[in-house]
Parts: sequence; C-alpha cells; structure tokens
Amino acid sequence: MSGPAPEVREEAPPRQRRHTLFFLEVIRDFSPVFLDTEVDMTGVLAHRAAAAQEEDRRYSTVSYVLHAAGRVLARHPDANAAVRGGPRRPRVARYPFVNGKVALDSTLEGRRVVLGAVVPDVHEAGLDEIQSHLDRVRQGDPERLPEFEGIRRLHRLPWAEARKQFRHAADSLALRPHVTGTFAVTSLGHRAVDAFHSVGGTTTTFGVGRILDRPVVHEGRITVAPVMRLSLSFDHRVIDGAEAADVLTEVKEALEGV
Repeated sequence: MSGPAPEVREEAPPRQRRHTLFFLEVIRDFSPVFLDTEVDMTGVLAHRAAAAQEEDRRYSTVSYVLHAAGRVLARHPDANAAVRGGPRRPRVARYPFVNGKVALDSTLEGRRVVLGAVVPDVHEAGLDEIQSHLDRVRQGDPERLPEFEGIRRLHRLPWAEARKQFRHAADSLALRPHVTGTFAVTSLGHRAVDAFHSVGGTTTTFGVGRILDRPVVHEGRITVAPVMRLSLSFDHRVIDGAEAADVLTEVKEALEGV
C-alpha cells in the first residue's frame, strides 16, 4: 500500500528570472523563420591558435561571429532594423550603427540566469575590442557591472511596475538597440549541442553550435574539417527569406575567409 502523495509546493518565479519572463512575453509578436548552414572553421581555429601562441590572446568563437556579422549587417540596412506596432500601423527603424547582443550564462544572487550584454558598434570594432568587451562582462560581477543595472532595478520593483518598464523599453525603437542590440548571438557550442535556433528579440539572431570534425568534400575529395553549424532566425515582419539568406551566406563566407 502506497503512502500519501508528496506535497507539491507552488511559489512565484524567482525574481532573478523576471527579465527573462518579460522578454518571452514581448517576443510573442515576432514572426520567426529559421535558416541554418555549416561553416568550415579551419581558418578561424588557425587564427585563434596563432593569436594564443604569438600574442597570448584568446578569442572566443562568439567574438568571430560578432566581428563577421557586424560588418555584414552594415551592408544590409534592411536587416539591421527593428519593427514595432501591430499589423494596422507598424513602424520600422533602420539603424546607422550595428550593436550585437550576446546571451551570457551567468549567476545573479545565487541564481543561474541568462543575461544579455550589448557590444556597441561591432561593424567598426576590431576583434581585440570585441573580445575585451566580452571578457569584461563575462568575468565581472553581474551584481556590480553597470551593464546590468537596468535588470537589477527591474528585480527590485514590484512585478507590475517592472513589467511596465520592460515593455516601455522594448516598444521604443530608439532605446531598443542599446538594450537588446540590432542583432543577437547566442551560443551553446561549449556543450554537446550541434545546432539550435533562438529568437533573441532582434530582427536577426545567430545561433552557434559546437565545432566538431566532420567529413567534407573539398576539390572533389572527402576530407575531415572542423565544422560549426550556424543558424539564423529572422523576423519575417522586417525582412524576407532572400535577404536573410544573403546575410547568413555572407557571414559564413566571412568566417571561412579568416
């Protein structure tokens, strides 16, 4: 005879995840379409190894993607854009700069959370500058870094007021590129994840999988190369598939040309 069923405890979501819940509510308006490709990372890995050996400089895969995508999106202003409003009266903003948002696996007040850090002007920034920015936000204390003060403030506010302020920032085409970037990069390549597709709150979001030796055909011969699967999700309200395919192809070519 079985004993009594264990008590199920209900509680409010932890306040450290409020910004994630608000974000998921906002992106319900998106009309995402998903593309993916494979990138031969031979050049990137050779460049990274040389930098580590000769300059003691370590670049992350995300830095290379930010560097490549920033320059590509500067050539595609229709994709470096954002939309607000419903189907009756939408408004689109095209930005004269490219800001890249990176999703970070972090810990805030003892709770594992996802935080978004914006790297400004990646269309002009060099690889060193991009990596230095990422190192600072990854290695810094999220409870003290100024980049996350807005999130910390949301966590301190009552739920309704926090939600209202988050939606205000998300609805503002002027504020949005400084809060969520003009495009996003999210990576799970440090784990056994080959590919994934994500909506990052921006018109384009790149998903980065792990780099793994795979069979490829080169000049008619089968060989082995380090391959990374790169996905692109795009908001169909802003651009169409042909434009998104151009962006993804050009980023692939830029990475393979390192």
